[in-house]
This record gives sequence, C-alpha cells and structure tokens, in this order.
Amino acid sequence: MRKSSGAKRGSGFSVLLIILLLSCGAFSGLKIKTDQILRKKIAGSSIIYIPSGKYLKFATFGYSSVVADLIYLWAIQYYSDYSIPDRFKYLDHIFSIIAELDPRYVDPYEIGALIAAAEAQDINLAFKILDRGLEKNPNQWIFPFEAASFAQMTKKDFQLARAYYKKAMDIKGSPDLIKRLYANAAFKAMDFKTSWETWLEVYNTAKEDWIKKIASNHLYQVKAAVDIQAIQQALAKFKEKYGHNPPDLDELTKTGWLSSIPKDMDGKDYVYDPRTGEVRSATIPWKR
Repeated sequence: MRKSSGAKRGSGFSVLLIILLLSCGAFSGLKIKTDQILRKKIAGSSIIYIPSGKYLKFATFGYSSVVADLIYLWAIQYYSDYSIPDRFKYLDHIFSIIAELDPRYVDPYEIGALIAAAEAQDINLAFKILDRGLEKNPNQWIFPFEAASFAQMTKKDFQLARAYYKKAMDIKGSPDLIKRLYANAAFKAMDFKTSWETWLEVYNTAKEDWIKKIASNHLYQVKAAVDIQAIQQALAKFKEKYGHNPPDLDELTKTGWLSSIPKDMDGKDYVYDPRTGEVRSATIPWKR
C-alpha cells in the first residue's frame, strides 16, 4: 500500500511538472514571437505578453514566488535599458504582477517606487506602488516612510509627508526617528501646534542627551516661529495705520497691538530692524 500511494504521488508530481514545463514553453514561445516585432511598431512589445498577476499566479501551480523573483530580475534588466523610450508605460502593470504573485516580497515595491520617482519622474506612481505595498503588508513601516521621503524631498509637499510619517509612526516597531521627522514635517507645513506637542513629547521621553538637545532646539525654533509671526502681524497693523514701522517693538504694546512683547525660549529679546521691519531670533537654534 505504501508503494502504491508513493507511486501515485510520484505520478501526480510528474504530471504537474509536465504541465508547468508546457506552460513555460508556451510563454517562452509567445515571448520569442513578440520579441521579433520591432519596438518601433508596438510600444513596449517585450512585455505586453505578460498576463495579469492573478492569472499568472494560478498558472504557476504553487511556484508563484519563484516566478515573482524571475519577473523582478527581468524588470530590473528591462528598466535599465535606456534604448527603450517607452519602457515606463507598463511599469505599474509589471510591479502589480509581482505584488500579486508574492505580496510579501518587499524589495520590488521599494525598487518599483524608486524607478517611478527617479527614472520615470512619476511621483504619483511611486506613491501608488508604495501604497500597494502597505496595503498588502500593513505591518511594514518602510512603505509609508519612503512615501513620506518622496513627498518631502521630491514633491516638497509637507502636508502629504506629515500624513505618511504619521502612518509609519503608528506602525508597531517603527524607529523613533520617524516621530522626529513627523514633527519636523508638521513645522514645515506650518502646523506649529502639532510640531510643538510632538517635539515636547520627544524631549520628555528621550533617554539620550543628544536627542533631548535636538528636541530642545526644535522647540526653540517652533516658539520663535509662533512669536515672530505674532509680532509681524502686529507690525503690519501698525504700519497700515501709521504708514511706517515703529521705532521699537515696545510701541506695539503702547498702541495696543500686542499685550506684551514675547521673548524667545531662552528669555532673550527678538532682534528687530525698524528700517525693514524684519524680526528674527537672537540665536540660531542649532548654535544654542
């Protein structure tokens, strides 16, 4: 009985192997035919034969991760070929196939997004690929973290960067650095309240002195920004009424535009130039 069942299993495996080989042969034959068509006639002809990820996953008979590896390696080669002018046309399609075949394969999401942002100059497609990675791997903080980096460094969209940093920050196991980046993005988005509260939390929970120092400098920066904004608004009202800047900031309290002149976090006065109306902090935050 054992020999009989073993023979059946061996026979079943042989059938699956033959089917897999025939499927690979069919795909290879289709590839050869499409490769014979000039790219000038059909844009992206070398990849249009690849079916959807769901279909391909079914056709791989349990070897989807292996096929995902092969397509990923092929994709890196393909997108490194600068002689193909239309090579980015199917970028999302190719990396969505890999995601369907092996959803937890992290590298292709990162590389696909990098190709989209740096090579194809399509930052929104980079976000789409990374969002797909997070959807399929909700415990991976790296995806919203990289999306935040693209939003901040490439798109200069600090509101979007802050939103992505928040997603990354809320995922268990994310590094503490992300909270600091979130606080900084909030500051650049001029959400001073969120930035102040986050930096204060960083300061109060930091175990290392150097992190406390960084947080303290950022707190100084946030307070200075809020104070200077209030002073400048009062100066604008003063100038609108009197047609000139006040000789000193004390005039703002005498005329009622401010109840008191704020001082920086170190108790120092802000520096005011009556000729230009410029107001700045007495100290550069990073030199305190």
